[in-house]
Amino acid sequence: MKLPPLKSLPVFEAVARLNSFSQAARELAITQSAVSHQIKQLESYLGEPLFLRSGRHLQLTEEGRQYQEAVTSVLLELEKASERLLGQEKSSLRLSVYSSFAVRWLVPRLPNLQQACPQLELSLEMTGENPVLSDRVADCFITIQKTSAAFDYELLYEEQLFPVVSRDYWHRMQRELQLDSDEVRLSTADLIRYPLLSTHSIYQRTAGDWQAWFAVTGEALPSGSRLQHFSHMLLALEAARFHQGIALTNDYMLSNQKDSGDFVRLPCHAVATGDHFYFAWKQARRREAGIQLLRRWLVSQAHNSGLLK
Repeated sequence: MKLPPLKSLPVFEAVARLNSFSQAARELAITQSAVSHQIKQLESYLGEPLFLRSGRHLQLTEEGRQYQEAVTSVLLELEKASERLLGQEKSSLRLSVYSSFAVRWLVPRLPNLQQACPQLELSLEMTGENPVLSDRVADCFITIQKTSAAFDYELLYEEQLFPVVSRDYWHRMQRELQLDSDEVRLSTADLIRYPLLSTHSIYQRTAGDWQAWFAVTGEALPSGSRLQHFSHMLLALEAARFHQGIALTNDYMLSNQKDSGDFVRLPCHAVATGDHFYFAWKQARRREAGIQLLRRWLVSQAHNSGLLK
């Protein structure tokens, strides 16, 4: 078996992760010159540069990025195998999750996770975009894209958008539209009398969310509609909270009691965005106890909160 200099691998992993020779030296409790020596030894063995150095700036080469992913995965497996044999196995996981999903749905439920799975230590890596499925980023992911055949995916939620307003705003609409019952169904003509709060990030185009909502009934968004634009649903929902108009939101944004109490879901149709939220984990790590604990907990919470119908 031909192996690289094994002492160099933890050093390489630390430098690549921290993007710094000096920080890696502090973390590993060795000198910076020792770090440099181990990296040079590894590069000499591989016959490839792993880092690009320009003054104080440090950057992984493409070969370095590929090697980092393999080395990180191997070191994690070695660590877990050793902990199992020592009877000291820990379930420490990094979960990459969309910021809005984390803030509105996941974080309020973390006390339940700690109570149900006290052996699981979860660190959240928040992202505003679709995450790169890689051990460099996290151990597992919540994603809307099944981009890698090397991963398994468990469905958590099929997104739908529906219109909401603040409770005060709903009372105002009831008066102005002369609604006698909370069970009345509003028409598109009723809604366009009011400002429409639009989120750009959902469809990546101006007013794309409201265009899709009107299209469900075969209508186009009226040209005279009063639109207020926001980059993110969190912002549009906060504007609705402060009585500024009608926002389109989804189930997980209103999944905790405080938020659901602040808003009224209007008696109108919903529109499916086509986005499916999945919990994703590497197939090679499917037997890890921590990943399966987290998977089962997420699925149960998705059922209990109504995300999974």
